[in-house]
Amino acid sequence: MSHSKLFEPLSLLHGPPMRNRFMLAPLTNQQSEVGGDASEFDQDWIAQLARGGYALIQTCATTVEAGGIAFARQLGIHSDAHLPGLRRMADAMREGGALSAVQLHHAGHRANPRLGGIPAPASGDTLPGIDALTTEEVERIRDSFIAAAQRAERAGFDGVAVHGAFGWILSEFMSPLLNDRTDRYGGSIENRARLTLEVIAGIRRACGPAFQIGWRLSIERYGLRLEELRDVTADILDRELIDYLDLALWDSAQVVQQGTFQGRTMLSVFTGLPRRGVRVGAAGRIMSARRAAELLDEGCDFVLVGRAGILQRDFPLRVMENPLYDSPRLPVTADYLRAGGLSERFIAHMRGWPHFVHPASP
Repeated sequence: MSHSKLFEPLSLLHGPPMRNRFMLAPLTNQQSEVGGDASEFDQDWIAQLARGGYALIQTCATTVEAGGIAFARQLGIHSDAHLPGLRRMADAMREGGALSAVQLHHAGHRANPRLGGIPAPASGDTLPGIDALTTEEVERIRDSFIAAAQRAERAGFDGVAVHGAFGWILSEFMSPLLNDRTDRYGGSIENRARLTLEVIAGIRRACGPAFQIGWRLSIERYGLRLEELRDVTADILDRELIDYLDLALWDSAQVVQQGTFQGRTMLSVFTGLPRRGVRVGAAGRIMSARRAAELLDEGCDFVLVGRAGILQRDFPLRVMENPLYDSPRLPVTADYLRAGGLSERFIAHMRGWPHFVHPASP
């Protein structure tokens, strides 16, 4: 196992290197202010993480348009009014020695009208009574991602992570099930991937030469096709369009159940691609020092910590101290999370995760 390698630096194509191989995954927490301003709970959460030994910390999914909201109390970057709070977050990460990234997000057809969201489907058949986005509206959303990245740079972040997973808008456009368009953003996989590629290329042109770009990709559900996504990813890696690929797997050890790659691990389908200078990492039930080290042996350059980071904000430091470290068993009590420093808003969100907070816990 590569326990010692977990604490080796990792260079990126742009900007400063990661000081080790631990990245904090983007974690929805629903603790911002209504309207998207960073709350004191956000600031406290980031301050805790900044002391936790991570090489790079991503914010939660952050709205690039007010109408793209998915969650109550979701962090925003769609207005210059959000900059002061975001700047405090970036400063805290830097002071703690970590690189920083805002995860850029638009909910697409899953935007929540009860929160002021405006559902924005790729296809007119996805939601009853709601038309597909026009080409001009797609271009506006593309430009909103790029403008949000520029705000992140102005706020002092080292980069952004483009959310292309879980059926949100970029993932939605990739899906032949959710995208039946006949313009240049639909039809072939090249067209369905166009929005993602234009977002990434636009950010690279609009931001400085040291600005880092990550891309979060999921492969499952929403009609996504593994073979297609592998081909798109191969092209992005070969052209070095991003600094790092974040593979959002439900389980980093899962095996492909059907199709061309049946019997292989989902991870190996992507770690086997030539990556040139792009770094590749994965999330998915990485709860122990042993599993983190195994992922480096399985071809990852870094690992993304999610649940384990909620349970212990200093997961990397605990792994450094103890090569046999394992996270507390789930479910945990709300009092355990309170004692660790989680806000009541965050705890309320975690109660919605299966088997995370003990159901009898007050």
